[in-house]
Amino acid sequence: MVVITLQRKKCIGCNYCVELAPKQFQMSKKDGKSVLLQGNDKKGFFTLKSNDNAILEASEKASAACPVKIISVKLI
Repeated sequence: MVVITLQRKKCIGCNYCVELAPKQFQMSKKDGKSVLLQGNDKKGFFTLKSNDNAILEASEKASAACPVKIISVKLI
């Protein structure tokens, strides 16, 4: 299972996550910050748990490219 977490409040809107993992992220038209698609919000931390291991590589690239390091990706 792949677990992706986004700390949305700290997002600076650089768009790297969307470019590298468009199936998991998109930019909000309201505030210009990243949105974790199908993520569940818990106190500003958006989390997606997926059994689709195909999203792992793109999500790890997005996490590595994030300049403010607010994306974490774990394989459990």
